Amino acid sequence: MHDFQLCSSEHKNINISIEFNECVHRRRFRRGLRGRNPTPVYISKQPAAEAFTPSPMRNGESIKIEPEELEALRLVDLEGLSQEEAGYRMGISRGTVWRLLQSARRKVAQALTEGQSIKISKE
Repeated sequence: MHDFQLCSSEHKNINISIEFNECVHRRRFRRGLRGRNPTPVYISKQPAAEAFTPSPMRNGESIKIEPEELEALRLVDLEGLSQEEAGYRMGISRGTVWRLLQSARRKVAQALTEGQSIKISKE
């Protein structure tokens, strides 16, 4: 657990406790061990479910969403934080938050329109 202070737009200090996401090594292996090491991403809340399935399910395929994508989606769309504030909480840049949001939104839209299930990847 790591404790951080976040200054909100109203200039109030907010204390947050977040857990280190262990999937950094998985992301590095996906890239083939080239380039610099990925920045660790902090995830403050684990998802309550592992998958979401439409009713009725049109095809057997499922779409995988990474925990980082779900956290960015939760912070920006659900909690209403700016991309900069979400990046600060996650320990990554605003540009990385934007990329995660675009990927997550595309996957959710595809699953909703094509009747596919959504599975949240494990660490």
